[in-house]
Amino acid sequence: MANTPDGISLKPDLTDDVAVVTGATRGIGAEIAAKLGDLGATVYAGARDPDDVTAPDQHAVRLDVTDDDEVRAAIDRIEREQGSLDILVNNAGVFPRSGPLHEMDLAAFDRTMAVNLRGPVLVTKHALPLLTARSGGRVVTLSSGLGQFTGGQMEGGYPAYRVSKVGVGGLTAYLDAEYGDQGLLANAVSPGWVRTEMGGDDAPRSPSKGAETPVWLARFTPGNPTGRLWKDRARIPW
Repeated sequence: MANTPDGISLKPDLTDDVAVVTGATRGIGAEIAAKLGDLGATVYAGARDPDDVTAPDQHAVRLDVTDDDEVRAAIDRIEREQGSLDILVNNAGVFPRSGPLHEMDLAAFDRTMAVNLRGPVLVTKHALPLLTARSGGRVVTLSSGLGQFTGGQMEGGYPAYRVSKVGVGGLTAYLDAEYGDQGLLANAVSPGWVRTEMGGDDAPRSPSKGAETPVWLARFTPGNPTGRLWKDRARIPW
């Protein structure tokens, strides 16, 4: 990765930190979970089917981000087993292909909003008491360049996905405004176009590359920028 920008301080390792990653069984989520573990974090890998988590150094946790009971149970388990939570990575997402709004299937819109926006809201809601128990808790939420609403970038289909990621920006800004004075660091990140089940085989970036900036944000120390959107370790406009 490139050098750390001026004014950013990072934890050298995460050996004292507990992290949970949603959608951690494949793609960018699996890479994020692995990289956090390599830095020493105790990693809870969220999955709809815990049997899909095969990394021996990760704690598989049943976590469908649309299911309130499962989310509550996952956070309760982390509190019971670890007594703390330092990092939440809201990675789980879906990407329905569709043309413009008038052609869109409404059920696909509802599903996309449930996973991509309501999911991060729900998981963060239940995690906040642990994340704010001490200064420096981090929330990193995966966004996308398709959700940037400035600079004429909202055309070209995919309305459900685009609007859900605009909502992620609103959630991130809200978390900073509401909980920043309690030491919470909330940021969103565009991983770029990545070769995953979602991104397809033609994408230019590997999952490992897509995971780099989310993991970098997970290493932020108190006093770093928060409430922003990032790509390749640089701030980009909403």
